[in-house]
Amino acid sequence: MKSAASRAASKPRKSAPSSSGPAPKPAAARKSTVVAPGGRRRLREPFADRAYRELRTRILDNRLRSGEQFTEEGLAAALKMSRTPTREAMLRLAAEGLVEVRPRHGMTVKPVSTEDMREIYEVLTALESTAAALAAVRSDQGDSIAQLRAAIKDMDSALERDDLSAWAQADERFHKLLVAAAGNARLTELVQTFVGQSQRVRMLTLRLRPKPTMSNRDHESVVDALEAHDAARARMLHYAHREKSGRMLVELLASHGLTHL
Repeated sequence: MKSAASRAASKPRKSAPSSSGPAPKPAAARKSTVVAPGGRRRLREPFADRAYRELRTRILDNRLRSGEQFTEEGLAAALKMSRTPTREAMLRLAAEGLVEVRPRHGMTVKPVSTEDMREIYEVLTALESTAAALAAVRSDQGDSIAQLRAAIKDMDSALERDDLSAWAQADERFHKLLVAAAGNARLTELVQTFVGQSQRVRMLTLRLRPKPTMSNRDHESVVDALEAHDAARARMLHYAHREKSGRMLVELLASHGLTHL
């Protein structure tokens, strides 16, 4: 029989903790950091989220044009990050219908046709008018009314300066605030997807449309209805506004022969 000492010696020993610390997280889960004043470190957004946000912005403002193909390696180099978060971002953009991702072929920005825009605006008209009605019935609207009116004021100021780009940014902010005021996260996510699919075309046709003064007044009427908690009127007004905007955009595309953007 083995002695107590020999039995103890034969037991497997637990490995000592590695001096190099815990195993590193996958690249997509890592977060970039920045040193704040005073030497404190502050976490930033995950690399995959930043890659998604930056690629999406470049697609929506037409820096990455429809029909163009980009390799995963090339995009990662442009973003100055590794391929793993870049790949995750590409797949998220594909799920939103903005790009097509094919193994070993990279990412292609999907074109938008006139028929696509007609369908997108039909969906946006239904979703956003529902959001307006939901926002109107909320007993606690927080500061949403003030924020919406501030966006309209910025839209008016932009038109006074003939700055259509600034107008478009304030208009986009208004629509985001309106949908957020409904307090429905799933509705917000759906609207974001379809807005993303239409944004490139909106920006390309921005200077082809008449000066959008009446759009500002339409928004103002919707906010008045929200403030009065009149859900039926808020829904009706915003439905009419979105339907009119969608019809005008589709007609613009057809009249200028822009059938595939």
